[in-house]
Amino acid sequence: MPVPEHDAAAVSTGLVGLDHILVGGYASHRSHLIEGRPGSGKTTLAMQFLLDGARRGERCLYITLSESRRELLNVAERHGWSLDGITICELVAPELSLDPSQQQTLVHTSDLELGETVRMAIAEIEREKPQRLVFDSLSEIRLLSQGSLRYRRQVYALRSFLLIQNITALLLDDLTAEADDLNLHSLSHAVIRLEQLAPLYGGERRRLRVIKMRGIPFRGGYHDYVIRRGGLTVFPRLVAAEHRATFSDDRCGTGNAELDQLLGGGIDRGTSTMLIGPSGVGKSTVALTGVTAAIARGEKVLVLSFDETTSVLRRRASGLSMPIDDAIAAGALYVEQIDPAEVSPGELSDMVQNAVEHRGVTMVVIDSLTGYHNAMPEENYLLLQMHELLTYLNQQGVLTLLILAQHGMIGTMSASVDLTYLSDTVLLFRAFEDEGRLRRAISVVKKRTGSHENTIREFRIDAQGICVGEPLSLFRGVMTGVPKYEGERSSLLQTRGS
Repeated sequence: MPVPEHDAAAVSTGLVGLDHILVGGYASHRSHLIEGRPGSGKTTLAMQFLLDGARRGERCLYITLSESRRELLNVAERHGWSLDGITICELVAPELSLDPSQQQTLVHTSDLELGETVRMAIAEIEREKPQRLVFDSLSEIRLLSQGSLRYRRQVYALRSFLLIQNITALLLDDLTAEADDLNLHSLSHAVIRLEQLAPLYGGERRRLRVIKMRGIPFRGGYHDYVIRRGGLTVFPRLVAAEHRATFSDDRCGTGNAELDQLLGGGIDRGTSTMLIGPSGVGKSTVALTGVTAAIARGEKVLVLSFDETTSVLRRRASGLSMPIDDAIAAGALYVEQIDPAEVSPGELSDMVQNAVEHRGVTMVVIDSLTGYHNAMPEENYLLLQMHELLTYLNQQGVLTLLILAQHGMIGTMSASVDLTYLSDTVLLFRAFEDEGRLRRAISVVKKRTGSHENTIREFRIDAQGICVGEPLSLFRGVMTGVPKYEGERSSLLQTRGS
């Protein structure tokens, strides 16, 4: 059979994320090995490949030795798919059939049984002449081969036949004998492994890795994916270097004149600001002030809320004279309530990237990094993930506010993870005691993009929002939580209206 004009050209996988990872998709007229343990999503991924082909008017064939036609139709129904245009061929090896007419009676050798099964598959392929093929699965061929050498020979023969027929094929394997499976890597044009991980708490995490893809500079490493109604969705790992944009480097106000003064005029666009301090000290409220200021400037904002529900956020904003309901209704504010036990880091990055590139978001608030850390328990990976995410947002000209809660309320503080070195600006919050009253202090510890005040100021939160006072110049040891006061009482903030 002649070689096609566009041999090994990219063929869509049916999944946008996987196409991105494979730089266009599978290679046409080649065989690809899709391997993974049972439950990892191989069948779903394969069906989406055929569904994409059917939509393009291509002939598609699904040969199954592991699942029945009835089971495949049920899977499609649960995902809301129609398999019209896809031919399903259900094969049962003669020695595995309960039909006496299908069983070998006089000659019952493994050679004959294996050869019979392979001939049945080849006959179906020759009859249908598909352009896209799924063979599910190689595990049954391994079972019938009863040896790694014969197994490799049969897979090689099948691959060679498919190559001659110019068929783009997915060969599924469930890794029941991983030592033998490694032998198939050299025979396949591409190898994609699907993995399913079970954390101690929360939903399972799924990820894939392209082990091999001949002639293509694919995006290596692990990429998260999920399986929900509608199929499998892949979230390519975010690589900040691939995303650059031009933007104005103007300085934006926080919505509070005194806080802007403390920050040396405001926050620069394309930078990240960390708000760090104990729980309840006012970090989220200060961030919410910046959100309302951005909305007032006509910008769009994304809030990733790990620690409180959307309804609580709305009530809190309303109580501070910062109504956000209209902004949400108008599409100026997007609030995503995140359950860290159910959402993978890859999905979070995809959520942010989609908001920036498709919704026009120019400010992102992550409340809080403690919840984000729970979504990614291994600290080293969190640092790498956050580094890529912040670099990406900075290169897009996005203002990023990161909230990090420290352990403790008064006195010595500590954080579960240190990300201050990744932030361009760090706002430090403290609660301190003064004559039986709890007061709050704020200070700018770091700002890479310009000068800032090095003072410690008192601030208060009331029904009108935040109020920042004068520098606490007559206090000693404010950051310890138990300072010594050496001045007059009039220098402290009084209740508004008194």
